Amino acid sequence: MTSDAATATPAGGVPLTGTATGTGTGTGPQHGLGASLQPADALAKTQGTFPYAADLWAEGLLWAAVLRSPHPHARIVSIDTAQAAAMPGVRAVITHEDVPGNATHGRRVADRPAFARDVVRHHGEPIAAVAADHPDTARLAAAAIAVEYEVLEPVTDPEKAFEAEPIHPDGNLIRHIPLRYGDASVTGEVIVEGLYRIGRQDPAPIGAEAGLAVPRTDGGVEIYTASTDPHTDRDLAAACLGLRPEQVKVVVTGVPGAMADREDLSVQLSLGLLAMRTGCPVKLAANREESFLGHAHRHPTLLRYRHHADSEGRLVKVEAQILLDAGAYADDSSDALAAAVAFAAGPYVVPHAVIDGWAVRTNNPPSGHVRGEGAMQVCAAYEGQMDKLAAKLGMDPVELRMRNVMATGDLLPTGQTVTCPAPVAELLSAVREAPLPPLPKDSPEEEWLLPGGPEGAGEPGAVRRGVGYALGMVHMLGAEGTDEVSTATVKVNGPVATVMCAAVETGQGFSTLARQIVQEVLGVEEVHVVAVDTDQPPAGPGARGRHTWVSGGAVERAAKMVRTQLLQPLAAKFGMSTELLTIADGKITSYDGVLSTTVAEALEGKELWATAQCRPHPTEPLDETGQGDAFVGLSFAAIRAVVDVDVELGAIRVVELAVAQDVGRVLNPQQVRARIEAGVTQGVGAALTEHLRVSKGVVRHPDLTAYPLPTALDAPEVKIVKLVEERDVVAPFGAKSVSAVPVVVSPAAVAAAVRAATGRPVNRLPIRPQAAVMTQ
Repeated sequence: MTSDAATATPAGGVPLTGTATGTGTGTGPQHGLGASLQPADALAKTQGTFPYAADLWAEGLLWAAVLRSPHPHARIVSIDTAQAAAMPGVRAVITHEDVPGNATHGRRVADRPAFARDVVRHHGEPIAAVAADHPDTARLAAAAIAVEYEVLEPVTDPEKAFEAEPIHPDGNLIRHIPLRYGDASVTGEVIVEGLYRIGRQDPAPIGAEAGLAVPRTDGGVEIYTASTDPHTDRDLAAACLGLRPEQVKVVVTGVPGAMADREDLSVQLSLGLLAMRTGCPVKLAANREESFLGHAHRHPTLLRYRHHADSEGRLVKVEAQILLDAGAYADDSSDALAAAVAFAAGPYVVPHAVIDGWAVRTNNPPSGHVRGEGAMQVCAAYEGQMDKLAAKLGMDPVELRMRNVMATGDLLPTGQTVTCPAPVAELLSAVREAPLPPLPKDSPEEEWLLPGGPEGAGEPGAVRRGVGYALGMVHMLGAEGTDEVSTATVKVNGPVATVMCAAVETGQGFSTLARQIVQEVLGVEEVHVVAVDTDQPPAGPGARGRHTWVSGGAVERAAKMVRTQLLQPLAAKFGMSTELLTIADGKITSYDGVLSTTVAEALEGKELWATAQCRPHPTEPLDETGQGDAFVGLSFAAIRAVVDVDVELGAIRVVELAVAQDVGRVLNPQQVRARIEAGVTQGVGAALTEHLRVSKGVVRHPDLTAYPLPTALDAPEVKIVKLVEERDVVAPFGAKSVSAVPVVVSPAAVAAAVRAATGRPVNRLPIRPQAAVMTQ
């Protein structure tokens, strides 16, 4: 996978040179904001010495294993642990009867049991856990637990969940949002309808879930795991363990990827209970099957759409019905539904909208937070509708989109004004004007790939090229009244600065950004970021670009407070205010040149520190008609996809994806490129290959051989043709999150390109081969 970001120039900005690595090369700054500072842990990760949870060890270690339900829906008649407990080497066996605190937990709704008590509601639900002196012994003991089930008919069709018997005491309906905007009776001159289905994408982390729990002398427990929201994990675990929050400490280990699987409790409860029961450290390292069964997936979604437009192609009204399959428990489904409903019309101006969204419980695997949740599903649908509308009007698809794009000051269907920069037209123009890749006929046949790969079975004569476009949007931070806050402390001792903030580094680059902020504000080059645990003040979850905005903002405020402490004595000595002093290139200078000294000299013998918080402006829940200022900020992208399709075999190869994105401000060019490329590749997986197969509620073949991820050979060329740096004035540094919106837009762009190549409707993701076959 390659990127042309090295030659892409942001609007009004500096070319994103790809040479600076933070080691003193390149034309850009060597440190501070705008530099491609190398991550501090990069060398350890590439050498394989970086410590992940699966690498942890402790004296007297025991191993844990979890027994999971083989049924998607069943009544538990009895659980017999006697045989397992009697096995040599087994130290403890626990079930729901051994949970001393709350029997259920959940980040939004406490509806998920720690261990199934009377009923199992999805395939893979935890029933019991075992601690033993060897991992094989633990797994054998878990398998020896005798559970008698009365198998029940599972509810697996979300459309039937409304009338089915409740699978949960709270009922099958989690949330309904009836959005009404404008005049529902209005109709357009041109109407197109569509039915769309989005599959169940798995986050498929590089490393499966793992953790270590160590009992404490005060009766509490320390849990070492790859959490992305350690304080929430601590509070939920403490409630189930029957402990006070201060008796549970969560220490964050290296996170090998996090796009959903780290957002909820996985190993924490089993480990904590077993450590407390045995009085020994207990470790659990899930295998790939357990990982697939144990964490949340993207919401499978059914979408029905009707678009109304006038004869000139201007949108009049959007009608939509959106049904999210939440699986057995609520998790983040309410949040995903709010995003899906609010963005159901996309980044287009729509004067009237009638949108209904539902999230329902089924006996399918649980769904939860996956990058771009809600927004990705509706993007595939509304962009499919725009292509249908263009075809019916006989209009160029780009021109149709250009006539309807949103801009700053327009309204969402929720009634919220878009106050942030929304350069949607500029983004679309950029990808339209970018040069197209050469056609295969312009190269020797042996130098280009058939859609089936280097040894593809197809014939060149059956290959059709298609070009498709898509626009999309995501919200940043939490929504609907979520209290977004983060706390950071910056300390300076001589030439070294230290940042303490409980914002977990999940690969999004926060620890590198924190170093850059302190370098920029204080002129101190050597900056260390302290490892995260719950002894620090909370910073919230690592999702939706939160830490770039909220935690980065807290670091900046703390650093500026230290800056004031540093400059005040110098300013007072020369009878001026601190605002007349600047820090740049390691030097402190006054506006008139009278004062000039180095930062190192000014800090000599001093220890300065400050703690600060960042809390963005509040939002509000959507009301009974789906109206309200529910979002803090929005981010936009346009993508042009070029695909080659073998119309006889249905094989698809993504040749190129050209990306133009609204980023606010580029804080680290290298990381921006990496995040966009990663997001695009994840979107290509959702478009073509990634779908966790479930039959009657049972996950089929939960492994990476049956769940094909895009490999290096599948990853397309990613050309970043434009990064628009129009700063959001309410965001620290003016920057926007960059990783989610490419995931949202790229599947829709690939689908549009396949439609262009084949003339087929392509209304399902991932795209099945038969959907790309052209019939005679």
